[in-house]
Order: sequence, then C-alpha cells, then structure tokens
Amino acid sequence: MSGLRGQFSSRLGFILAAAGSAVGIGNLVGFPVMAAKNGGAAFLIIYIAFVALVCFPVMLAEIAMGRASQKNPVGAFYALSDKSRVWGRVGGLAIVTPFMIAVFYSVITVWITLYMLQSAFGNLDRLAEPAAFGEIVASPTLFIYLFFTLGLVYIILSGGVRDGIEKAAKILMPLLFLMLLALVVFVMTLENSGAGISYYLIPDFSKINSTVVRSALNQAFFSLSLGMGILITYGSYFSRDEKIVNSTRLVAVTDTAVAFFAGLLILPAIFAINPDVDVQGLSDSSVSLIFSYLPQLFLEMQTFLGYTGASIVATVFFVLVFFAAITSLVSITEIPISWMVDEKHYSRRKALGVMGVVAGAFIILATMSLGMVGWLSSLVTYGGNSKSFFDVIYDLFYDTVLPLMGFLVCIFCSYRWKRSEFMNEVGEGDEKYLSSILCAYVSFSLATFIPLILLLVFANNVAQIYFGFNLLGF
Repeated sequence: MSGLRGQFSSRLGFILAAAGSAVGIGNLVGFPVMAAKNGGAAFLIIYIAFVALVCFPVMLAEIAMGRASQKNPVGAFYALSDKSRVWGRVGGLAIVTPFMIAVFYSVITVWITLYMLQSAFGNLDRLAEPAAFGEIVASPTLFIYLFFTLGLVYIILSGGVRDGIEKAAKILMPLLFLMLLALVVFVMTLENSGAGISYYLIPDFSKINSTVVRSALNQAFFSLSLGMGILITYGSYFSRDEKIVNSTRLVAVTDTAVAFFAGLLILPAIFAINPDVDVQGLSDSSVSLIFSYLPQLFLEMQTFLGYTGASIVATVFFVLVFFAAITSLVSITEIPISWMVDEKHYSRRKALGVMGVVAGAFIILATMSLGMVGWLSSLVTYGGNSKSFFDVIYDLFYDTVLPLMGFLVCIFCSYRWKRSEFMNEVGEGDEKYLSSILCAYVSFSLATFIPLILLLVFANNVAQIYFGFNLLGF
C-alpha cells in the first residue's frame, strides 16, 4: 500500500509541500489586512506568539497522526483509536471539510486566474473599475477560466506525491518567494513607503486589546491550514527517517515568513499611494481587498510607473497569489483523493476522476451562486444576512469546522491515542526531544489550554456567524 500511496522523496520536498498547503490567500492578503487594522507591529508580535505557542503543537499532533498510521484522516483516527467507529467518523469530517473547502477555494482561484491573465493582457484599468468584480463573477465566461484552473490541478495531482505534489511545490514555492521578495524591494523604493514600514515594524503596545488578540489567534490558526486534515495526510507521506519537530518548525517558519513579507509588501504600498490612508477603513474581506482594492491601488501606480509599469506590477502580484492558491488547492484536494486510495482502494486515476465529477458539480453550483442564479445567490438567511451557496460553504466548513477539528485533534492525541505513543512518534529518531522542555510543553498544552482556546474560538464563531452576536462580549 505504501508504494501505491507514495512518499515524499526528501525532507525538503515535505517542507515545501506542507508550506505550500499553508501558504495561501490568507497569508498574502488576509494577514496584511488584519495587521493593518489591528495595530501593525503589535498584531505581528502576538501573531508570531500564537504560531509558536498554540499552532505549532497542533501541527506536531497532525503530522504525528499521519506518519504513525500511514493513513488519511479517516484511517488515522480509526487505526490510532483501536478501530473506534466514533473517532472514525471524526476522521470522516476531516475528509468532508477539505472537500468542501476545495469547492469555494477553486472558485476563488478561478477569479485569481482571470485577474492574472487580464492584467497581463493590459486590462488593469478594467479590473480597477468599482463594478468590475461583481460583473466578472456573474459572467458565464468565468467557466473558461474554471476549466483551465481545474485542468492544471488535475495535471499536478495525477503525478502523485513525488512527481506531482512534491515537484510542483519545489518549482512554485521558490518562485513564490523570489517574486514576493522582488515586489517587497520594489515597494520599499516608493516615496512615502517608510510610513507603512514604520507602522508595520515599530510596535505600539497601547494598541493591544482583546480584539487584536482574538484576530491574531484566528489568523494564525487559519493561515496554517490546521484542522483540514492536510498535515495528517502529508504526515503519512513523511519518511520515518526524518525528524518531525525540525521539519514542522521549518514549515511554520516558512509560512510565517511569507505572511511577514506579504505585510512588508502590502502596507508600505498602501501608505506610498495614500499617505493619509485610514487603515481602519480597509475591508475585513480578503476577497474584497484582492479583487476590488488592490487593482485600484496598482492602477494608481501609473502616476510614477506609467500604465505598462503598473500593469506589470499587478501581473506579478497576481501570479504570486495564483501560485499560492494553486499549491493550497492541490493540498486540499489531495485529502479526499488519499481517502479514496486508502479506504476505497481506488486507483489514483479513478480517485481523481470521481473527485473531478463530484467536486466539479459543487464548484459549478458555487460559481453560479454569485449572481448567475437567483435562488443559489440567496439560498438561506442566518445571522441577519442573506447567504449564497458559496457563503454557506465558506461559513460552515472554513470558519466553523476548522477550529472544531483542531479541538478534536488535541483531545484525540491527549486522551484517546495513548499519549506515550503520540510523544514517541513525535520524537522518533530524535532522542533529545523526549527529555526536552518542548516535549513537556507540547504534552501539557495539547491536553489543557490549547483545546480550550480552540473550543472558545469555535463557539464564538458559531455565535457571530449564525446568531449575529459576539459570545466573548468584545
């Protein structure tokens, strides 16, 4: 079975693939926006603390589950719980969740594809029009870009773990870093960019409040793609000859570095174009920022770059986001495929075919729910707002289920899977780890305050999204 499932050829392959799964729209746009609206450097410091103290232990738990079981999330929960049907169903939730997340993420990736190509073709002025995004997402021509995007994902996944996922990560992730750094260097040369750099890097601790803390925790957990089953699945492809702790640390550092440099790109750019910008007035939505605000920001660069120069900068940025979106989408889609290969004993080609047909149907419905079909665009109402089919998938599986899955992983590793076996798996080949302070911290935190934090995040998200009030009272 291991030969059928495949395995990463090297530690670097695992790190780049796992980092690729985590690095996405949340890092490149969501993080800079949250940093801008929540005190800049103060938010950055708290975010890094949460990555290290809360997210890192959960990452270790998910990867250890995958490597110990050599299974997808369903198989991992089932095997490590001595074949408990209840925990097997929890694993099932970790299959349905990435499947549905892949649906809405595919739609967003299609939009990115369109904006990337349109910028390259010299249509930046059209993309910058206030009504452009609403017209684009409601246009049937979007399906042309959909087939292109899904075809690329299929080609990558059809290559398997080494020749598909790993090879794509080894190409796309270095390119992503190089383009991001190039854009950062360029933006730093712009007049007035220093104001954005200062806001982002010089902390004002008076800005720290409960909202900043809550926003940093949400951003840290979601940006690392925890609770999706990705790291469980990728952990099952991870060699037993490699050290989990060191590799996981590099994945976390890589993901955080991308978020950090994305902030160093977006914030100085915003201040350079408009030194008097009201950062609190920025939209909370990453989608709104990418497809409405940033095209306008890039177009304003024509004042000192010319239209062609502004279009080139916009194109490079959208290529950057496209690479991040593709690596994340490939990782998310791999989870249900791995389940079909492991549990249903499908060939990889058959699993890809089934995934393409079933997910394709949901993706088409989600695409049509954004202005093309009335009843899909106003499917239900909750929390005082009318929601489309796309909105329902996002709210239910991204904002609601992910912290719940993180909580269940903590409970499972601490109380159902024998804790000694869990810690031994993490410390496999790393004798110093088992007697380290880190080992003691991971064991204690996963059994105590981390699951409580994630349960509180889950409960508060449910209260806010579905009932329209803040459970925490701030």
